[in-house]
Amino acid sequence: MNGAKKQLGLFWKGVVYLIYGMTILSGAALFLMMAVTCCDVALRATGFPVKGAYDVVRICGVITMACALPLTTAMKGHIAIEYFFQKLNRLGRLVVDAVMRIVTIAAFSFATCASISCGQRLLSSGEVTATIEIPVFWVPWVMAAAFALTAIVVVFHLVYPGREMMKIGVAP
Repeated sequence: MNGAKKQLGLFWKGVVYLIYGMTILSGAALFLMMAVTCCDVALRATGFPVKGAYDVVRICGVITMACALPLTTAMKGHIAIEYFFQKLNRLGRLVVDAVMRIVTIAAFSFATCASISCGQRLLSSGEVTATIEIPVFWVPWVMAAAFALTAIVVVFHLVYPGREMMKIGVAP
């Protein structure tokens, strides 16, 4: 390749676009959460709080955190404890890294299935938020999509160790 950056395949480019989409959704939910909170605080002073502010903030908080996971994982922005890891030789690091990635894939796969199941139960029961009665079945489904995408990102890091999947602000 003579130093040229190796391009991602079509599948991985699609994954990167999904990550960007989840990041936009996360940012929008964060913005809405802040706007509703600020409006609620300001309007409480006048005696007219925002009805359902708690419901909206709670839902937006879940969406913000879940949808930020794929980007955080792709950028390797998670917390890592390097002290013990660096004490291992190269083979030990490779083995520990591979085992941890496999465990992470399994955990996020389980979380995906559990979230889909939870969403189905909430849909069947007709569960809504307490104040403004927003249906909530879709929230675990958004979480499931984020968890599944995070597992796919970890697969990328397992298959292509040491290779960057994406950089902030750089198109795929």
